[in-house]
Amino acid sequence: MKTLPTLEEARSQLVSGAEQLRHLDAVALRDERGGDFVRHLERARLAPLRATGLEVFQINVGKLCNQTCGHCHVDAGPTRKESISRATAELAMRVLASTAIPTVDITGGAPELNENFEYLVRESRRLGRRVMDRCNLTVLLAPRYAHLPRFLAEQQVSVVASLPHYRAESTDRQRGAGVFADSIEALRRLNAVGYGKPGSGLELVLVTNPVGAFLPGQSQAALEAEWKRELARLHGVEFTTLHTITNMPISRYLDWLERSGNLEGYLQKLVDAFNPTAAAGVMCRTTLSVGWDGRLFDCDFNQMLDLQTGHGAPTHLSDFDPARLSTRRIVTGRHCFGCTAGAGSSCGGSIA
Repeated sequence: MKTLPTLEEARSQLVSGAEQLRHLDAVALRDERGGDFVRHLERARLAPLRATGLEVFQINVGKLCNQTCGHCHVDAGPTRKESISRATAELAMRVLASTAIPTVDITGGAPELNENFEYLVRESRRLGRRVMDRCNLTVLLAPRYAHLPRFLAEQQVSVVASLPHYRAESTDRQRGAGVFADSIEALRRLNAVGYGKPGSGLELVLVTNPVGAFLPGQSQAALEAEWKRELARLHGVEFTTLHTITNMPISRYLDWLERSGNLEGYLQKLVDAFNPTAAAGVMCRTTLSVGWDGRLFDCDFNQMLDLQTGHGAPTHLSDFDPARLSTRRIVTGRHCFGCTAGAGSSCGGSIA
């Protein structure tokens, strides 16, 4: 299994969420054009930002991953120990059973590496919920996980697979030499069991993010047409939908922005591209993020910054209250400009 060089792994792992937030705030103070996110929400008549329901129950099972990607907002890698326990996984399923939340989104790290992954999938499906697996693709090539394409198909799981680009150079630059070839092989294995095939009902979503300090350049629809054409032509691979996402200025990507001298410029791009329409549809308004330790967050990005649900909302699975959580006030910060820039960005792709 091929992984990226560690990218100064020790350094990237010691930057806490609080330190990242302080650094972003310091950059904002140096930038007179910047301004805070709440002020932009006020101008868009969206302040305070509140949830509008609970539609997605997103479970981050931990930070263990077989890759160490340069853009990773989770700071995941092979040496990470954070991992959801069976007790917390069972608590999450009991909470889910008490609600009508229709979608379970399982993420990581590489969620398939967690020993409770298949339990979470089976139990969520038993409860009649749609399940999404956020897969890095290369994990499917490990002999221990060779059964997963068939398992996922049997459970009718939607596979949401990250792939920076449909050409090897851009993907390997971000993820490591040989990762693109392994990703293509994994996609072929998913195609072989029906994923991405018309009429199969097995959804295969590809997720792409820019390789650099810029926003997605083309519309999601235009990129999807291009990707479908080129992946079929070059590799005989089919997929259902393409999602484009914006790189969030946190964790390893924040570290890269700073080291490359792109931090202030990139943050200003996000601020300048603020889109009120995208802000109105941000994923935190309908998604609840559950941490590997059972703590609750408004989104996976807030989770990585250790910004728990606030303003009086429940903060742990053990005090879960769907009524309070479905209308909770969202905890925001400067990093939120990443979800509201241009066409917007979310776990479901562009927004506007």
